[in-house]
Amino acid sequence: MMKIRFAAVAAAVILLLPSVADAQDYERKYNLLVERVGPCGVGVETLLENWAKAEQDNDVMLAAKFNFWLTKGQGTEVVARSEKKYLGMDAVLALKDSTGADVYYYEVLKYDDECFREAISSVDRAIAMYPERLDFRFMKANAYISYERESPDMALANLISLVNDYHAAKGEWSYGGQPADKKFFAEAMQEYCYSFYTLGTSSSYEAFRKLSEVMLGHWPDEPGFMSNLGSYHMLVRKDFKTALKYYDKVLKKYPDDYTSIKNSALAARRMGNAKMEKKYLQMLVEHGTEADKLQAQARLEVLCR
Repeated sequence: MMKIRFAAVAAAVILLLPSVADAQDYERKYNLLVERVGPCGVGVETLLENWAKAEQDNDVMLAAKFNFWLTKGQGTEVVARSEKKYLGMDAVLALKDSTGADVYYYEVLKYDDECFREAISSVDRAIAMYPERLDFRFMKANAYISYERESPDMALANLISLVNDYHAAKGEWSYGGQPADKKFFAEAMQEYCYSFYTLGTSSSYEAFRKLSEVMLGHWPDEPGFMSNLGSYHMLVRKDFKTALKYYDKVLKKYPDDYTSIKNSALAARRMGNAKMEKKYLQMLVEHGTEADKLQAQARLEVLCR
């Protein structure tokens, strides 16, 4: 009886071997095909469907399906705006309308909704299978930022959920096969804050603020996110007094923080507070770049006359 059981197990192992080999062969075929026709060219969808049947949870296959549907659903359109900048881009063309006002034209990405849903479905499957791999989490957030354009609401919600998951997780997070520690994660979230800010819309500015606040809620000693809030109040709200409060919080812990010193000097100048501006200019002379030191010194000479 024991011999029969062992034989059954051995047979099962033998039956599994072709499936693994097939999956590896699919990856090789996929890479060769994409080199010739691109990520959504002729034959790629059929290959991916067959690959999914052979190994439905393969991480490379799921990433390939995401790229296939995202690329397949992409197109471009030209939009006319009155602003000289749109979503952080320069205009491809500028003309006058019938009233003589400037009109700026921008070429932007647009997506087929059905294809985009398929892309998100693929990356969601990958996240469910590999919840602590940041590459899949970032793929989803990046897709939403590109898809939503002016109002990155879903992108923000996904990133806030990711921050909470990262903080609560007991396992080890990774990116590109390497451990992703707190420093790496904080730098990545700072990049997303920068992306939101450069979009330059009221919704993206609020996303910039909210993500910074969520990060500070978990890691209150991260100076970059405190500085972000200062920049939000100074550049978006034009509330220089509140901005200085945030910058001063950073400088209490990190007295040589370059960004906070430089922005504090600017905020004090916008407030017309010469005494306060002198204080930050003197700090800039000590901690700034050579160019900053020269400019700060020149400004100090003007204020001291």
